[in-house]
Amino acid sequence: MATEAKIIDARGSFCPGPLMELIKGIRQEAVGVVLEVWSSDRGSAKDIPEWVARAGHEVVGNVEADNIFKIQVKKLR
Repeated sequence: MATEAKIIDARGSFCPGPLMELIKGIRQEAVGVVLEVWSSDRGSAKDIPEWVARAGHEVVGNVEADNIFKIQVKKLR
């Protein structure tokens, strides 16, 4: 996991909420920024990496701890 990441706290939000929060956040950031989505929705661990691949960005971390999924995404374009 990257050390300097902007946190998007989407805990308590359900599909597609965490993904929509990431999309909103990534549009506002510069190329190279890492965003970390915190989600309590299990589907996020699958849905977010799929969208990231289609959108041309990079997943740099995807871990689960205490039923919270922390997915780090680096904006590439």
